Amino acid sequence: MNWGVFEGLLSGVNKYSTAFGRVWLSVVFIFRLLVYVVAAERVWSDDHKDFDCNTRQPGCTNVCFDHFFPVSHIRLWALQLILVTCPSLLVIMHVAYREAKEQRHRATGGDSCHRIYPNPGKKRGGLWWTYLLSLIFKAGVDVVFLYIFYRFYRNYTLPRVVKCELPPCPNVVDCFISRPTEKNIFTLFMVVTACACVLLSLVEAAYLIGKRCRECLLARDRASRR
Repeated sequence: MNWGVFEGLLSGVNKYSTAFGRVWLSVVFIFRLLVYVVAAERVWSDDHKDFDCNTRQPGCTNVCFDHFFPVSHIRLWALQLILVTCPSLLVIMHVAYREAKEQRHRATGGDSCHRIYPNPGKKRGGLWWTYLLSLIFKAGVDVVFLYIFYRFYRNYTLPRVVKCELPPCPNVVDCFISRPTEKNIFTLFMVVTACACVLLSLVEAAYLIGKRCRECLLARDRASRR
């Protein structure tokens, strides 16, 4: 998968984001996307090949690996990064829709006609709701995946040795995970960065709502003075 495509598309949302949104994008690209592409994929590249069990019973190693690793970390992170970045693309598409509508309106009525969107990228009306819902969706995706990781891998850590007694294993066998310490470090790092992204999204949502409420109160105060 060409992650550079996602980076190129999402970099355009910077000019429509608040300061918190720009920090969120930086965290996603630098601390999640680049770490995933440069390091994490290599760490998990040998997870099945180097998963050793002290038995030669055919099928035992595969069954035990599937039991303790129902879904690979690396594939869950890939899905998480895709889903968490999709709402930002929706914001870009909404702005592009506004710009196209404004161009059609000006082409029909001329340059002197009243503009529908004086600033298509300004978060007002439907775009404000799109942006706010995108923040809630991004935070929700990260929370759901944090819960999935917790359910699959207790405390987000991997043991050095696991005991397996599933058929066709002849008895209780010991299975050894490759590079568990390194994998635990990367897992905890990704969990911490995901939590930071959730916090940033919630803070940005609170900032947007607070700013909108303040503008409404000021407008109501000016109207009452007239």
